[in-house]
Amino acid sequence: MSGVLGSIRRTSLSCTSLVHGLAGTAVMVASSPARAADDHLAAITSSLLLDLNRHEMMTLIIALAALGFSVMSAIMLVRTRQRAVAREAGLRADLQGLQAESDRFQALLFAEPQVLISWAAGDSRPQVSGDTALFLPLETQSRQPQRVLAFGTWLPPEPALQMDHAVDALLDKGEGFLLQLVTSNGRSIEAMGRAVGGQAVVRIRELSGVRRELADMTRRFKALQEETEMLRGFATAAPWPIWTRRSDGTLSFANAAYARATDASDAADAIGRNLELLDSGDRAALARALGDGYEYSGRLPIVVGGERRYYDVRALKVSGGSAGIAVDATETAALGAALERMADAHRRTLDQLSSGVAVFDAQRRLSFYNDSYRKLWDLDRIFLDSHPDDSTVLDRLRAERKLPEERDFKAWKNKLHEAYRAVEAEKDVWYLPDGRAVSIVTTPNPEGGVTYLFDDVTESLDLKRRYGGLIDVQRETLDNLSEAVAVFGSNGCAQLFNPPFARMWNLSAEALQSQPHIEAIEEWCRPLFDDDVFWQALRGAITGIDDRRHVLLKIERKDGSVLACKTMPLPDGATMLTFQDITDTENVERALRERNEALETADRIKIDFVHHVSYELRSPLTTIIGFAHFLSDSSTGPLTEKQAEYVNYITTSTNALMAIINNILDLASIDAGAMTLNLGPIDIRKAIDAAAEGIQDRLARDQIALQIDVDPAIESFVGDERRVVQVLYNLLANAIDFSPSQGTVRLTVRRGETRVAFTVTDSGPGIAPAFKEKMFDLFESDPQGSRHRGAGLGLSLVRSFVELHGGKVLVESAVGRGTSVTCEFPIEPAAQRHAAE
Repeated sequence: MSGVLGSIRRTSLSCTSLVHGLAGTAVMVASSPARAADDHLAAITSSLLLDLNRHEMMTLIIALAALGFSVMSAIMLVRTRQRAVAREAGLRADLQGLQAESDRFQALLFAEPQVLISWAAGDSRPQVSGDTALFLPLETQSRQPQRVLAFGTWLPPEPALQMDHAVDALLDKGEGFLLQLVTSNGRSIEAMGRAVGGQAVVRIRELSGVRRELADMTRRFKALQEETEMLRGFATAAPWPIWTRRSDGTLSFANAAYARATDASDAADAIGRNLELLDSGDRAALARALGDGYEYSGRLPIVVGGERRYYDVRALKVSGGSAGIAVDATETAALGAALERMADAHRRTLDQLSSGVAVFDAQRRLSFYNDSYRKLWDLDRIFLDSHPDDSTVLDRLRAERKLPEERDFKAWKNKLHEAYRAVEAEKDVWYLPDGRAVSIVTTPNPEGGVTYLFDDVTESLDLKRRYGGLIDVQRETLDNLSEAVAVFGSNGCAQLFNPPFARMWNLSAEALQSQPHIEAIEEWCRPLFDDDVFWQALRGAITGIDDRRHVLLKIERKDGSVLACKTMPLPDGATMLTFQDITDTENVERALRERNEALETADRIKIDFVHHVSYELRSPLTTIIGFAHFLSDSSTGPLTEKQAEYVNYITTSTNALMAIINNILDLASIDAGAMTLNLGPIDIRKAIDAAAEGIQDRLARDQIALQIDVDPAIESFVGDERRVVQVLYNLLANAIDFSPSQGTVRLTVRRGETRVAFTVTDSGPGIAPAFKEKMFDLFESDPQGSRHRGAGLGLSLVRSFVELHGGKVLVESAVGRGTSVTCEFPIEPAAQRHAAE
């Protein structure tokens, strides 16, 4: 065992020595030729074999096998490295050859100025090479040569757009292109794009020499071709007949309008049949004109489609023949004739104007004037018809002292003649030595010359001055009114106001000068009076269009003042608004109203008192009357003469008192509205007899005669018979009281168309004017001229009863001549008349 272990150790040592020897051999192999390495390896192997036994030999063989494999691997590695070095050296030589060839090709490629732009497959970043200074500034091309791809920086817009589209098509679809363009600085270039070997290449080079000339010729040819096609297309599509002829007179070109004008099916048919547009005489004139010169122009009649029309024909002599065009001038001719007629009408109209009109042509000679111009300046027709120039007319007017007195007449005339070079009309006023003022308007004519328009404005200026004076008076009047006045235009804005308006509403005069709208003024005035209904009505009256009417309002503001507001529409669409302070008037009116109410209350109390007292008096009076009749009756026993006289006095007084009480009751009923009429047919004669019967004792006592005059045509009318009798009784009693003894009272009855009139006339002293107005009032009586002092109820009852019937009472009286009282009753009361209708 120990021997084996010793063998192993020796073998291990031997192997170690062998490894070291092989390592040295490997080093030698790496640093010396192969033959020396092989000799060295054999020496090491021989020395090792001599030192080993069998077992060690087996171990050694295994180690040697492993070592041999390692050595072989090292040898193969060394040989592979030698081959790689040799190949690298060959590649370096090839690379140097290719670089030299590339330099030759690049030198050949860039022998002329050009730029190459290439895009490798799958790479979006282009490679730019070449002379970019052709297109970019030095500072840009040295730092960013890719700026050459910004075509818009060195190409005009349209060529730059062409390049963009061509490059996009090359990159997206591989479509090649060849463009010849002109840069912004005027250089002619050629841009070519191709897809080569998986790359997109664009070459841009400057054209020079023959190639440049060829490119310029190609471009000019293309432009001429486009222009020719455009002109040919225009000539073909033009609505006017256009044609060309050869030198022998045959048609070489005609458009569709020419074919239509010559009744051909198309242009080819017209050319094939050599159809003529003009008649023989016009063709001969055209040929002579072209033979003598190079141009013909004239307006000729041509029959087109069976209709005779006028055409403006123009023909030119060109190389190899002639060309012509015919423009339809029928409407132009018609318009020209209409224009001439219009000009004549215009001149006739100008002749009728009151304004003086003078038209001077481009040569400054008078071409037209109207009669007002002649009369204004008092010029004779012979002079004006000779067509004098402008300066001559002015010199003649100056010589006759008909122009304004000017210190430098030449400068003034030159300034006036600036109108011949002006573009707009000028206005001025001439103040003449004879006191007239003439307004002048100088208007330059489109065709040259000037039109003068003169107006005598002497009267209008005078009216303007007077109008200005009236405006000033109006302003002063408004400013000094106590009422507040404001005028609003149709747009609702304040146009005029007076100081009281601003003071009344505590407004700023400066704010009102800005012509505020009524809504703005409303907001300023609301602190004093805030009522939506009022302001809405005011806005409607000021800004309304259809319903423009007066508005009357009365307002009581927060400060206690009362204003009367009134709006008045003005003829020009404006509205005048006025405010008047009626606070004092309103206070007085309120006091008067309260006093009137108090008086009416007192009057009602008086009437109620009289009515009550009358009823209270009626009962004892009835008793007295009854006992008086009872005492005067013989059945109660005989009375002495004195007693009978006293009883008679009692009866007369109580009857009079009863009549007064009945009258008072009737008046109280009328005032209370409780009186009703018992209407029916009234026999006039019977009513008069009843009234006259009641006054017989008065007539006899006062020795007064009663005369009755009744129209025989009157039979009856509708009314309350009892009240009519009462009216006649009171009238007659009143007339008797005022008639002198031995006098006469007349009662006259007349019938009108719709009324019956009762007139009672006395011969008394008449009624004083001061009493005439109140003679029908309650408890009013005139003591002068009356023999009896009454209660003053009779005439008041008369008026009340007549008015209840729908009639009226008329009084005619003169002091010392008596009085006539007329009561008119309607023949048919109003209620029945309405019912019948």
